[in-house]
Amino acid sequence: MAKLRIHNTLEKKKEDFIPVDPNHVRMYTCGPTVYNYAHIGNARPAVISDLLVRVLRCIYPKVTYASNITDIDDKIINASIETKTPIDEITSKFERIYNEDMASLGVQAPDIQPHATDFIDEMIGLIQMMIDKNAAYESEGHVLFDVTSYSSYGKLSGRDLEDQIAGSRVEVASYKKNAGDFVLWKPSVDNQPGWESPWGFGRPGWHLECSVMSEKSLGLPFDIHGGGMDLIFPHHENEIAQSCGAHGEDKDPKIFSRYWIHNAMLNMNGEKMSKSLGNIFYIRDFLDKQPGEVLRLALISGHYRQPLNWTDDTIEQARIILDKLYRSLKKTDDIKVDIDSFDNESSTVLNALCDDLNTSKAIAEIIEIAKNLSKANSDDLKKKFKKELLFSANLMGILQESPDVWLGIGKADDNLDSDNIEKLIQERNEARAAKDFQKADDIRSQLNEMGIEIEDTADGTVWSSK
Repeated sequence: MAKLRIHNTLEKKKEDFIPVDPNHVRMYTCGPTVYNYAHIGNARPAVISDLLVRVLRCIYPKVTYASNITDIDDKIINASIETKTPIDEITSKFERIYNEDMASLGVQAPDIQPHATDFIDEMIGLIQMMIDKNAAYESEGHVLFDVTSYSSYGKLSGRDLEDQIAGSRVEVASYKKNAGDFVLWKPSVDNQPGWESPWGFGRPGWHLECSVMSEKSLGLPFDIHGGGMDLIFPHHENEIAQSCGAHGEDKDPKIFSRYWIHNAMLNMNGEKMSKSLGNIFYIRDFLDKQPGEVLRLALISGHYRQPLNWTDDTIEQARIILDKLYRSLKKTDDIKVDIDSFDNESSTVLNALCDDLNTSKAIAEIIEIAKNLSKANSDDLKKKFKKELLFSANLMGILQESPDVWLGIGKADDNLDSDNIEKLIQERNEARAAKDFQKADDIRSQLNEMGIEIEDTADGTVWSSK
């Protein structure tokens, strides 16, 4: 069986992955706060988590993957006020859009997609557990976690207490015992949404939501918690503290999640993506120009723990690679294979991904397999390499289209005359047969100017629109 190694943020090193239960691996990744369109940076943790889940499912008999929807948050409330739109209308709209956008990137739906508002009673219960264990306290209508009650606070992020306070970016409110204490429950006023609780009408803190949804969806401890590096502190640090505080554990963060995996952020043409720079691009903007597979491959073209510089060249290189892979598949249209019978123990791509999701090596291995497929000179070799290519591509979440559809073979744009294209190709074939190579080249140039690419294959000349 392939052996997975991942960089565990909690231990600051790459480790062998040893599941809590090898018969059932459980993973959780923080999902979106649904108040706006998802931008391309939001897609990276979803795609990376999807890739890891695919790898886990190759190795273990059962994998349960949960990723939440945050449908109550101050950003959502503000969006509702600004647009004068009901909160449930905003959240249902952008949840649907988010899931559609992720599906277009080949992200498989999580097994469980819990919604924060479905777990309010459980959140109130977890808060009460923390209060009972002196890990939290009530003050001026708020309930806060007492960071001094948890001696391992800061282990995930590696911050000392002063860094933690600075990183939380909060003012020292009058109701706090310590500057680093964080809100578990806050009062709701005026027209803000809320629920009745032992501490008054209010709503949960953001950090609390994921602690509850992960525990209720997967149980404790679960195996892997994922997300972007921007969530390490304070969000994930606070998740650990809450869950450990509620269950009376002061030393061992692993009673919550055994492994933590975090992806680095995207840069847009060398600059950090931010609203102030005006360089935030939504996934739907890109999908108007490129297929989702191109964006997926671009997102995994570099190692997940390294910042990815998102440029036109990044996207173009991904498109070039996919075009070449689809052309290799097209040449073996007549070869039928069953990838379920592929022995994944021999997969160089799976082995690369088992090394902390080494996607750069995995992509290089896929390109090499496609080259071997193109050079194969017997049906047995073609079957061997095609099966390996399709298995590897499925593992990476690419090559999900038919080659004809991807390459646009035999299909012209609305403004092109397919009958005329076929006529020119026939004339070129006749010219080649008559050894009039100048005329054949001239016709190829004419087709190229029309935006038509042609390829001479053993089955005849095929064409596609650029």
